[in-house]
Amino acid sequence: MKKTSKKNNNFKIPGTELNSADAERGKKESRSNFVELLPLEVTYKIFSQLDIQSLCRASRTCTGWNRAIRNNDSLWKPHCLTIRTVCQREVDDDIKSGYTWRVILLRNYQKSKVKNEWLSGRYSNIRSPVSLPEKAMCPMDADTWGEILDAELEREVEKLQ
Repeated sequence: MKKTSKKNNNFKIPGTELNSADAERGKKESRSNFVELLPLEVTYKIFSQLDIQSLCRASRTCTGWNRAIRNNDSLWKPHCLTIRTVCQREVDDDIKSGYTWRVILLRNYQKSKVKNEWLSGRYSNIRSPVSLPEKAMCPMDADTWGEILDAELEREVEKLQ
């Protein structure tokens, strides 16, 4: 003889009410979230193939991805070393100060872009502060401006020769 039990549908744990659409969405999200499915080493290898913009976008995808990317400092190191080609002094100072690679990148990314444009001569023909593109500028210290002015002087000397 088969026993049948009646479910008590009146007993509910607060905060656990899910409808079938929520449950299905949760299944799809966990199937598509490779961060939760793959070993961390594989996940980090995948993330290490991303350029800086893609890595930042990936970190905004979901909490799991953000945690995995934010907590793995080695993902940020290659990007910092790229920035170091332009901002060697700044990056080296940050390393000595004990900043993480991620923080070093955040502190120097915009500066490296602006400094590289100055050093490459993009702004050589600007004769007035009013002509500077406001969105592309960022604060720089006296040593950085000294490097930029040296590069400008070298360009002017080359023109005269």
